[in-house]
Formats: sequence, structure tokens, C-alpha cells
Amino acid sequence: MGRIFETRKATMFKRWDKMAKAFTRIGKDIAIAVKSGGPSPDSNPALRRVLQNARAANMPKDKVENAIKKASGAGAENYDIVTYEGYGPHGIPVIVETATNNIVRTVANVRNAFKSHGGSMGNEGSVAFQFKRMGVFRLAPDALAGKDADALELELIDFGLEEMGEGTNDKGEPQLIIRGGFADFGKLQAAIEARGIAVQSADSEYVAQNLVSLPEDKANEVLEMVDALEQDEDVQRVFHALG
Repeated sequence: MGRIFETRKATMFKRWDKMAKAFTRIGKDIAIAVKSGGPSPDSNPALRRVLQNARAANMPKDKVENAIKKASGAGAENYDIVTYEGYGPHGIPVIVETATNNIVRTVANVRNAFKSHGGSMGNEGSVAFQFKRMGVFRLAPDALAGKDADALELELIDFGLEEMGEGTNDKGEPQLIIRGGFADFGKLQAAIEARGIAVQSADSEYVAQNLVSLPEDKANEVLEMVDALEQDEDVQRVFHALG
């Protein structure tokens, strides 16, 4: 088990702003999961996964319950999942995942964020070929205590495992990361849980296949654009190839 290479994290905006944004993103994820599979996590795997992520983000229980109740009621908000592609400053490929109830507003805001930071928004498929959509499971550093990591890695390959190694969370704290093809997401998650391994968070991510290194000043220009995108209310997550 080696080191998993990850893109550089943007840490430009304040912790509480970032926490509020995380809660907003999870609230939308809850709404989407409830709309597609109902309000019971026992019969809705997507909702069960989102609630797991809510716990990892320390989202208050009352906020989670209110989000489920709101999504279950009459007049619940409908969100479309739309992804946008483009290049940031210095040619760094970027994918922006949004959940929106107003696509006209969202595309205008995303395009403006690219343009105002020296990037350019492209057409569908313009950069997606440089990423791979994967199921990503993040574990506490001691999640494999008492287990043979090499043997586990071999076992999970049969369930879609492609990578297992060390990484970090948004705070720079160590984590164990397991990645598999997106098509094998459910199968791999079930295999991990069946072996008694506690997962902190599970999600799909667009993983850059080749990371690009830049000098610090140029890298910061890219991260400023990423930060501007992440603070938009419709943007769920931003993926890029900055190493």
C-alpha cells in the first residue's frame, strides 16, 4: 500500500465559511437522494451514503433531519446535476460539478469565474478525457488496525478496487483512501463494510489522470479560481489537475 497522489486543496476561504458551504452541499445531496429513493436510509443506499458524509463533516443532527424533512415534503426543491469543463490559469484542466435549480444562472456564474481568473470554459468533453470518474472511500488512519493491508487489497480487487493508499483530508490530516471504478461503487462499498471497515466518507470524484506541477505563484492563481467556483451556491465540487 503506497501513497495516493491527490490534487492540491484550495484553502483560501475561512473555516466557518467552508463549513457552511459543506453543509449546503450535503443538504443538496440529501434532497437529491431523497427525491430519487425516498427518506429512509435503510432502503435508500444513496441517502445512507450522504448521511455518512454528513457525519464526517460534523453536520448537526437537527440540520440533517430538517434537510430530509424538507426534501420529503410537498414543494421540495428539484436540482439538476450539471457538470462544466474548462481550463484554469496556465492550462490546468478543471471539472465543475453543480446542483442547480436555475441552469441559466449557474452557467453564467461558472463562465464568469473561469473568465475573470484567466481561464476559459470549454464544451462538454473538452477536458473530461483527462479525468476518470471513481468511487472514493476515505478512512481514518487506523481503520485497518489489526488487518493485513496487503491481503485486504488483493481481496478488494475482485470488487473493483483500483487504488489503496495514504492521503489527506481537506485539513491536511492523514487518511487512508480506497478508489475504484465508478461502475463498481456499490459493490466495492459493500465489500468494505462487510469486512468491518469503518468508512468516514464515500463519494464519486473525477480523478485527474496526470497531475501538473506549477510554481507557487502560478498555483495560487489556479487555486483562487477554484476558490471562487467553490463559493458559488450552485457549485458542489471542483476537480482539477493541479498537483
